[in-house]
Amino acid sequence: MRATGTPPVVVHPFGPGSPTEGLAALLTAYHLQTEAEKGIPAGHVDALPDRYRAEIADPRAAFADDTVLLAGCGPASVGCLVGTAPVAGRTELKRLWTDPALRGQGVASLLIGAALTRAAADGVRTAALSVWAWRTGAIGLYERLGFTVVDPWDEREGLVCMERPL
Repeated sequence: MRATGTPPVVVHPFGPGSPTEGLAALLTAYHLQTEAEKGIPAGHVDALPDRYRAEIADPRAAFADDTVLLAGCGPASVGCLVGTAPVAGRTELKRLWTDPALRGQGVASLLIGAALTRAAADGVRTAALSVWAWRTGAIGLYERLGFTVVDPWDEREGLVCMERPL
């Protein structure tokens, strides 16, 4: 629930004129938290793997062919999601992150809904995602949104692969 007087959360595409600071901060938080959950504490962005630092440093280049959505609440960026460029009618949703202060308020659902709507309009037939097994709250959300567990396409231990038709 939104507090009285709090601006609504609005989802918009990250485009050529979008400032990168908000997205970079969200990606930093996502990667630092994920590495910590994997038991690889990276207390600072400099300790992250090169590919993650590249996303943070230049998200436009890292996701040049992808759709990046941002959730904003007033001037603040409070969530992000990347939908990969479709291949054979399939897109993968990744880098879903919501500011911890706004968890449970529907931000992730808004981002996923916007991504699925956009993908369907682009002719995508299947949305896929992978999630770490310990992120049970996220798995529950994905299941409520129609995703089901499928055979893995990524063999990393502890990774759950899910899909849903559009």
